[in-house]
Amino acid sequence: MIVVCAFTLAVSSVNAQSTDDVQKAFKASYTNEYKANYTGAIADLQKVYRADSYEINLRLGWLQYSAKQYSSAMDYYQKAIDLKKYSVEARFGYIKPANEAKKYDKVYEKYEEILKIDPYNSVANYWVGVYYYSAKKYDIAAKYLELVVNMYPFDYDANHMLGWTYVNLGKTQEAKLLFVKALLYKPGDASSLEGLSKCK
Repeated sequence: MIVVCAFTLAVSSVNAQSTDDVQKAFKASYTNEYKANYTGAIADLQKVYRADSYEINLRLGWLQYSAKQYSSAMDYYQKAIDLKKYSVEARFGYIKPANEAKKYDKVYEKYEEILKIDPYNSVANYWVGVYYYSAKKYDIAAKYLELVVNMYPFDYDANHMLGWTYVNLGKTQEAKLLFVKALLYKPGDASSLEGLSKCK
């Protein structure tokens, strides 16, 4: 019994020390990040790196992205995703370096994954809508953008993009209402004015 208790205390001591070291490493990495010393911030966390730590992998993804090491950033974010398969934040993190690296197929793959987890996520719905708009699949784009407008009726981006989507679908009366709303949010907006001119 005494041996078991001694072993338990020893393990607890190691875990406490490990937790303390990780907290110190995070604090040091924040200090270096504020100084834009991303190499130092990354090194701080590498000292306590554990492959099974979601938080360390997520933060390293951010720091690698900040250091413009986009491939490494994507790798760390993917490790975080693998550890927490329903993580929306890690997927949004992954999208940033993937976008900078022009890995647009990966970007929209992650947006689609987010929508499987969170079907009403407004950011993911908007950008998937933009993706289909760019691909000239206006009927599909409309479904995603309509959802965003329904959730955020006064959002400029959603009204503006759905307006243009409707123009391309020949729904000019519906488009006119959206451009008018977009212009309330952003008076004088050139793109909305152009769209409005096509609704006469």
